[in-house]
Amino acid sequence: MNILCVCGNGIGTSVLLKVNVESVAADLGIDVNVTTSDAGSAKGTANMNDLVLTSAELAPELEGTTTPVEIITNFMDTNEIKEVLEKYAD
Repeated sequence: MNILCVCGNGIGTSVLLKVNVESVAADLGIDVNVTTSDAGSAKGTANMNDLVLTSAELAPELEGTTTPVEIITNFMDTNEIKEVLEKYAD
């Protein structure tokens, strides 16, 4: 599963989210390829992924993509991330 993590600049919180997504996916036995992006670039690359994870503030910028966009309220909450990944696991 290809997952795009999106934050404002693409270098801070999205990297933190990426690390936590990779950790949770490994625990669940889900094979993931996680990339990060800034909000401005994400709309153009979102459709090349299976899932986009971002904050509630940035989600509206991704409207119109064909890829599901899930809001993560707390990028450090592995239980929240787990719930989202389980929804999309095969």
